[in-house]
Amino acid sequence: MDTKSVLKEALQLRPAKRLQLIEMLTRSLNKPDENIEKIWAEESEKRYKALEEGKIKTIAFKEIIERYK
Repeated sequence: MDTKSVLKEALQLRPAKRLQLIEMLTRSLNKPDENIEKIWAEESEKRYKALEEGKIKTIAFKEIIERYK
């Protein structure tokens, strides 16, 4: 089944069913990559530990905003 025929059938659905289809398609595109999620979790733990140990410092949000005005 090609894209045009799928679209033609989808357009025959009632609005609520079309919205449901859109949500399902969107969710299918947003599935997280477990490997990337694991890497980010490890990285966030490293950054938090470095912050707690005083190895890195934070910058106030206002200072960042001022810097890029």
